[in-house]
Amino acid sequence: MAGRWGTGATPDSGFGVFGARGVEGWRALGREMDRQVTGIKSPVGTRRGLAARLRYLTRSAAGREAMRRAGITVRQRTIDAWVAGTQRPRPANLERIDAAYWDLRRRNLGVEWARRLAVRGTRIEIHPVDQTDVRTGRDRDLAVRRVTVRGHRIWDDIIAAWIAGDHEMLDIVWDEIITDLGSDYDSYSYVSSVGFGL
Repeated sequence: MAGRWGTGATPDSGFGVFGARGVEGWRALGREMDRQVTGIKSPVGTRRGLAARLRYLTRSAAGREAMRRAGITVRQRTIDAWVAGTQRPRPANLERIDAAYWDLRRRNLGVEWARRLAVRGTRIEIHPVDQTDVRTGRDRDLAVRRVTVRGHRIWDDIIAAWIAGDHEMLDIVWDEIITDLGSDYDSYSYVSSVGFGL
């Protein structure tokens, strides 16, 4: 969404035409959530990293479902051999195990975040686009803005869209968030970054 960042002269005269740098607000929101996902630091290719991921994935039905979503189609006895350390997954399955692990981490954290944020919400700090290369007269007077986002429905929408990779829904929710900024809300359709605590 270009919003007021476009010149309106042509269909391609959108954000960045005068040198501003940034990303869509919804994308910055998703990146910040990604940044806050923590987990096993050891790479999946190490014995420790693989064992820890397999323990996490095989102890619940949700973990087994994450493995299926990641495309792991081996038999249960093969998975048991991986867990026991008597057989090593092929490189393609190592990648799938890692993908399944991070998918499950995101989903589990999403449930916890939704529970906490629905009640108390959190303050989002929105950093405007970088206008270093925008010539005088084309730049805008934009400050870091802060808005508290609370409510069960909005956080459910944010987290569900983030987990599903639903960019359209994240964009819709971002519009709802910046509407609370007042008349210059559209200046924050693109941003440098956002920050918040979960």
